[in-house]
Amino acid sequence: MASHDPSLDRDAADLAKFGYKQELKRSLGLFSSFAVAFSYISPSTGIFTLFFLGMLALGGVLFWTWPIVALGQFIVALNFAELSSHYPVAGSVFTWTKYLSGRTYSWFSGWIYLFAGILTVSAVVATLPLALVPALQGLGWHGLSGSVNSMRIIALITLVVITVLNIYGVKLVAIINNTGVLFEILGMVVFAAVLMIAHNHQGAGVVTHATSAGVSPSLFLVGMGMSLFVIYGFDTASTLAEETRNPRREAPRAVLMSVGGAFVIGAIFLLGVLMAIPDFGAAVKGGFGPAAIIDSVAHGWFSDVYLLIVSAAIFVCCLSIMTSTVRLAFGMARDNQLPLSRTLSRVSPTLHTPIWACVAVAVVAAIPFLQFAGASTIAIAATGMIYLSYFLGNTASLRARLRGWPKVTAPFKLGAWGKPVNALALLYGGAMFLNLFWPAGSSSSLRIFTNPTAKQTNYGTGQLVNFHVGFLNSIPLLWLVLGAVLVVGAIYYYAVQAKKPWSPVIPPEEEVHAAAV
Repeated sequence: MASHDPSLDRDAADLAKFGYKQELKRSLGLFSSFAVAFSYISPSTGIFTLFFLGMLALGGVLFWTWPIVALGQFIVALNFAELSSHYPVAGSVFTWTKYLSGRTYSWFSGWIYLFAGILTVSAVVATLPLALVPALQGLGWHGLSGSVNSMRIIALITLVVITVLNIYGVKLVAIINNTGVLFEILGMVVFAAVLMIAHNHQGAGVVTHATSAGVSPSLFLVGMGMSLFVIYGFDTASTLAEETRNPRREAPRAVLMSVGGAFVIGAIFLLGVLMAIPDFGAAVKGGFGPAAIIDSVAHGWFSDVYLLIVSAAIFVCCLSIMTSTVRLAFGMARDNQLPLSRTLSRVSPTLHTPIWACVAVAVVAAIPFLQFAGASTIAIAATGMIYLSYFLGNTASLRARLRGWPKVTAPFKLGAWGKPVNALALLYGGAMFLNLFWPAGSSSSLRIFTNPTAKQTNYGTGQLVNFHVGFLNSIPLLWLVLGAVLVVGAIYYYAVQAKKPWSPVIPPEEEVHAAAV
């Protein structure tokens, strides 16, 4: 019989100070927490999805968007790491703003972030068939179609599978994630090494090779779309705090490790792929992705193995994003902040998972497939809303810092660097949100890939999305989706949520501090 770990009692007692009992199963260690956050970021997934955008806009210079975005997101992660050390509770941005700002601000921050997470689930399950279908075709399944309908069916099947896995518990998710992350890291490094050594056509200097249009500020901002879509979700390590051992110490480490690990692995892979391009002009003109480049230098099994590894990484990415979004929904519902909160916050006594929160996230994530125009289109709204959510979280924390937060210490602390780091995170995040929010066609024809209207979603070859209301089809997609989320949220909040009982939220550490003064 296994002996009881007293540290679990300590963590449960710490959680009880926030007014919550230990219902979720606390089984994650540092590596598992890192692995879930890393697989949410999943460099191979995001690079596979939007590499073509960087090639069209910048050519080899797209490489430099990677360290710039990674540095900016690492600054954001430093701020989030300190927040997670103070508040080891499920909910991420919603939880932090709840403790650091007012009722309405925190609710809308959580509401926006919840739908950003749900759209990210949709975008990534829609990405899986882009790698899986050609991989299976290469292995002999020639009857498998690459049509839009086939892609939709595979994406929805994936959504069902990851929902079932999440229902069966975070420990199962962690086992799959840990294995998947190891294969993704090894796979990307091995493929990069093979490409650099055996198929080096451009040399390392390819990172200075631009397109014939050159490099301008507007093109660089567009080309950042790939990196912006990849490097987020690191706060997953903090939103799983109630399922992590010693979360005040381990969650911040996992947050920072996930960004650092993603940067290193992604940079190696990007360099290897760019160096392997046999015909640079054709790759830029055609907006080649990693699969096309690898296939052009190593036909057959090598390309098929790459696509299978990417497919596995995308699946694990889907799983971890679902896990993170479900925990956010659970955290909000537990505080009676969502419709049907009592049902959504119910935790299975045997599986230790919020089953109905899993089902609800899956159902809403399926909605974009009613008007399906591909993964990159869904990714537009998901990425923009994520950056807005982070901006809202950083704004709340900076305002709190200016009022004297933190009043007590925590295992991870920024100390005197807190305010400047927070301010830099806010400036960077605001600039990147405006970059994503900028409408298509206003500064570069490639803006059609970052915030198009519904009429433009098939990128010049026809309209795939039709909202059946004329003026809606003329609104940039990010504006439209964000506007819809805000309008629906405002109606619900002021009609229902604002009328629910509410007591000012005081973090337990501040209660202790106030009593001691």
